[in-house]
Amino acid sequence: MTPPPSQSAGALGVVSTPPSIEIEDAPCPLGCPRDDRFVLVATDRLHHIPGRYPVVRCAGCGLMRTNPRPTPETVGIYYPENYTPFASTQVRPPQHRSPRRRKLLRRLRRLILNVDPHRLPAVAPGRLLEIGCGAGNFLARMEKRGWDVAGIEASPTAAESARRAGFVVQNRRLECAADPAERYDLVAGWEVLEHLHDPVASLRLLARWTVPRGWLALSVPDAGSIDFKMFKHAWYGLDVPRHLFHFTLPTLTAVLRRGGWDVDNVFWHKNSKNLLVGLASLGRDRGWVRWPSYVEAIGNGQRQVGARLALGAVLGWLRASGRMTIWARRT
Repeated sequence: MTPPPSQSAGALGVVSTPPSIEIEDAPCPLGCPRDDRFVLVATDRLHHIPGRYPVVRCAGCGLMRTNPRPTPETVGIYYPENYTPFASTQVRPPQHRSPRRRKLLRRLRRLILNVDPHRLPAVAPGRLLEIGCGAGNFLARMEKRGWDVAGIEASPTAAESARRAGFVVQNRRLECAADPAERYDLVAGWEVLEHLHDPVASLRLLARWTVPRGWLALSVPDAGSIDFKMFKHAWYGLDVPRHLFHFTLPTLTAVLRRGGWDVDNVFWHKNSKNLLVGLASLGRDRGWVRWPSYVEAIGNGQRQVGARLALGAVLGWLRASGRMTIWARRT
């Protein structure tokens, strides 16, 4: 039997959900007493699958979460075959650019962005696990750098693509994955932690799979950013109900610590997509027609690429891009 919604969100409920979705009420994963404050209610803006989902904030620790939420067994309906991360992680054949052009492009990227959102700590190649590896393009990059790579991916289609590319990938949810034969030196997860139903238990599992003082690299949307405060239910990083948790730096640090990890470094991505797509969504909500599509095209890198990069550089410098990467070490 599905538990009833929490008292803080129960008045709003969850309406118009697909018949195959089961809903659960989940407490704060940090073990705080049940005292949630309603923040907002939002819908799936990426694929427009029905459902209205409340976001609440724990009065004890401040961690925000989507609650009530789909169960682990039924949330898959919100991850259709055309889910963007599955397509964007395909392993592509190498592009035949001249060495001079490759060098120039690298210089331009360093000059404008000065950061790679998938940049990793300075650690010698060893054993690497990527959680939520999609179709495997990051695994391919790291294998070329000398890493012994493996992945875990919940999507059968994406996992099969990664396997066809030659990688060892478990097609399971993280909590159901088999223990590795050897521990990992590094675990990476790019915008994955916010999708997990129990981030603390998942982090403890990853710590158990990692060598002493091993590394963890995670990127997540930053709900402490100004664009979340501006756009609220229209914030691009919200993405309910796929995103079950909405971290700020303090709440993410607390979750990592409870999961067995010490934060080593943090940087904010030099990316303007959250801001631009949020502006477009807010414009559509207000009935505007033309400029939201134009602004969204800029956010997606289809127009005004130079302006988009410059804006992203400023937002990253101000720690206001709405996306952050944390490096942590196992305690």
